[in-house]
Parts: sequence; C-alpha cells; structure tokens
Amino acid sequence: PKIYGGLLWDNMFELKDITKIDMVVVNLYPFEQVISKDGFSQEEAIENIDIGGVSLIRAAAKNFKNISIVVDSGDYSGIMESWQDVDSFDFRKKLAIKGFDMVTRYDAAITNYFEKDIIFRRYEKHSDLKYGCNPYQDNAGIYKMNNVNLPFKILNGNPGYINLLDAINSWLLVSELERITKRVSASSFKHTSPAGVAISNGIIDDNERKIYDIENYDLSNSPSAEAFVKARNCDPLSSFGDFIAISGEVDEPCARLISREVSDGIIAGGFTGTALEILKKKKNGKFIILQGNRNFDYQDIEFRELNGLGLSQKANNQVLAREDLDNVVTQNQELTDETKDDLILATITLKYTPSNSITISHNGIVLGVGAGQQNRVDCIKLAGGKADIWRLRRHPKVISLYSKFKKGVKRPERTNAITKYINGDFSDSELRQWMDLFEDNNISMLSKEEKENYLMYDLNISLSSDAFMPFRDNVDTAVKFKVKNIIQPGGS
Repeated sequence: PKIYGGLLWDNMFELKDITKIDMVVVNLYPFEQVISKDGFSQEEAIENIDIGGVSLIRAAAKNFKNISIVVDSGDYSGIMESWQDVDSFDFRKKLAIKGFDMVTRYDAAITNYFEKDIIFRRYEKHSDLKYGCNPYQDNAGIYKMNNVNLPFKILNGNPGYINLLDAINSWLLVSELERITKRVSASSFKHTSPAGVAISNGIIDDNERKIYDIENYDLSNSPSAEAFVKARNCDPLSSFGDFIAISGEVDEPCARLISREVSDGIIAGGFTGTALEILKKKKNGKFIILQGNRNFDYQDIEFRELNGLGLSQKANNQVLAREDLDNVVTQNQELTDETKDDLILATITLKYTPSNSITISHNGIVLGVGAGQQNRVDCIKLAGGKADIWRLRRHPKVISLYSKFKKGVKRPERTNAITKYINGDFSDSELRQWMDLFEDNNISMLSKEEKENYLMYDLNISLSSDAFMPFRDNVDTAVKFKVKNIIQPGGS
C-alpha cells in the first residue's frame, strides 16, 4: 500500500507515512525475446511473464499528472539531458502513453503465445495525410501495424491516400521485376493501376527518340531514365498526373525527364544529390518524393477493413521465377530470353492490377493493360486497343506529325493530338481546333486501311492473363491483336 499510495498520490489528499514518488523506471522481463529463441520451454515463457513491473507502469501512467514513467532505455539519455522538461505536463503525458502502449504490446504477445490462432493487430500512427481518397474524407493518416517498418521514407512533399496506394504497389511491382529480370524497372501508376511498365534493355530507335522527345538526351548510361521514359510512354494519355516508381537510382538525366512531365510524385531506390535538387523544385516544392525500402519483406497476412468489417488473407507473396516458364504446353516449345522477359513483365504487372485483368507486352514494354473488367474478352479488347495505339504511334504518317506542331504547343497537348489523330474520332469543331495546333493545315487523316495494313506486321507480342481462359474466344480475340505468346494459370 505504501508503494501504490506513493504512486497514486494527489495534492488534494493528505498522505500519512507515505512518500510521494516522482518517477518510475521499469524494464519488464524480456518475454518476447525469450519466446523468439529456439528451444525454449513453456516453463521459461511463463517465468518471463512480468507481474509487478506491469502494475507499476499502469499505476504510474494513470497518475501522469504527477509522475513520470520511463519504460524505454532509449529515452534515458534524452531525459537526463533535458531534465527540466520532465516536469512538464505534456512530457509526462507522452511518457504515460508510451507506458500504456508497452503494456498493451506486452499483454498481446503473451495472449498470442498461448493462443496462436488469434491474430493481433496493433496500429501505431506514424504521420498525417493531407486527406483520404477524396478531399472531404479527413482524419487520414499513415499507421504502422505490429511495429513493421514502413516500406518507404518521405523525402519531400505530403502524400495523400491514393498517392500511397500507388506508391506502395508500384514499388513492389518494380522491385519484384528487377529481382527477376536483373534490369532496372519503372512504372507509371494512376488510380491504383499501372498505366505503363517497362524494363531497361538498351533498345531505343530513332523513331522512339522522336516519340519520346529525347533527341537531345543521352540515356546510354542511365538505365533509370531509359526505363522511365518507356514506362511513361506506354499510355501517355493515361499517365498524365501519375505516380512514378523506379527500382534503381534516379540520376540527373532521369530527373530532368521527370521534371518535364505532369506527375504527382515518385518512389525510387535512391536519388543522386543533383536529381533530388531538380525534383524538389517540381510543383513549387510540393512534388512527393519517397525513397523505397530495398530490403522489404512481404507480409504473411494482409488485412482490409470495410465499414467495420475486417477481412484477412495470406498475402500474394508468391514470386514468379524464370523456371515457371518451362511448362510450355504447345507444340512450339521455343521461348527466347526476350520473350521470357516479356511474359515475366506482363505477369508481374498483373499482380498489381485489379482482379480479372490482361496485360500485353513487347520488347520490355507493357503495351496495354485491360484491368478489372467483368469478362476476359473485354479485358483483351482494352489491352489490345492500347497496344494498337502504341504501335500506330510509330506509323510514318504519325511520326511526320511531330515536326509539324506549332512552336509553343505543350507536351500534353501534343500527346492528346497524336492520340486523337490515331483514333480519328473528330467532330467538325474538334477537327478545326486540332488543325490549329499545326503549322501546316494540309494534313491527311490516317485511314482505316492504312491502320490495318500497318498492324498486319507481327511483332512477337506477348499476353498474360491473371486467371484461366474459359473459352477459345479469348485466344481468338488475342490473335486479332497479333498476340503470339500467352501465359495463363491453366484450368480450362
């Protein structure tokens, strides 16, 4: 009673024969360390369940207005150096919260040990977000679960909810791609789906240099820049205002290419000093820059919460291996290394795309993604349509347009104009406005026959499906887009 009276004292009451305690310093028995070792017995585990220490922490934390409770040895030196702060109400409250938190984790670890099937989730707030999915959804924040390290570090800017969904998924995508292909990888994410993904393979021809607007750039020593410019130009119309991910280090050439584009932010394996300086100037200093954790581990169990209901599943931590491509079930058994890379690229891209999706790839570039449709044929049509547009941007009549734009026409306007020209779906007023973008108004349209003739050429295009193809109409539709290689889980 004298000890707990000294812990729970209050100036409103008179104390007799009880000494007021000002500070409590507690180290609990190391229960979690003991059960993490091999070969421990249940008796050892029980012996290391602290009783008195937990009671002292709870009593002192309850009376934080009068008492300081210290439970972390890492705080010792800070408290000694700033002794005057210990007497402040806010500081004591902060220490008390740490004490309650310690007890919560300690008890959860004990319960979890004795009942292995119970899954405990403990959230610790890391920082605020500017808002949730929409600006009116406030109280948004970043929380760490069960003391797991964040997969990124914020170097600049204030990310929002969707930014982080894009950042984390795109970082997992490019990291996984680089691990398997051994090539620097990049992605352009938009609204939780990849708009473009590419790996660096050193192949950029003169037409692509014109399309990518990099005729004055030397990318020969910058795989990050090469991968980025290809990923951004898979579907440049969709990539407007994207979130970028690059598995390697962002250098100066890469940063200068990124600085030209309208984009919300980037997550990358690293940044040179010059690159970081360039990127911090984007969006008046608000460009989001995250450094991804290269040594992340996939979690075993993942959760999703919907309106108070929690769902859990084993995380999709299955990693594709090149050996998985050895099971070729067709008469043609030949798969080149380049084709394998394309099939790996397409399949890993699917993993970070909404369910029921198709990805089409060629030469280290994702040409089209058909994401999350209710039937697989529509997915193929979507991905194939985007792949056709990607190919038609290389048509000689399209290439000739790049030199005919008026001076001052901005990059997004040029991208929209090229896409409009390829689709050919102008109203009369739109056509007049479109013509005003060019020096020469005498531009002939790209006919249906010209498109069909150009798209007749085979390019060894690859397709990946995230579920089995139930009927042959999937393959028949894929063939219309000149698909030559298909990878799918089987079951049909």
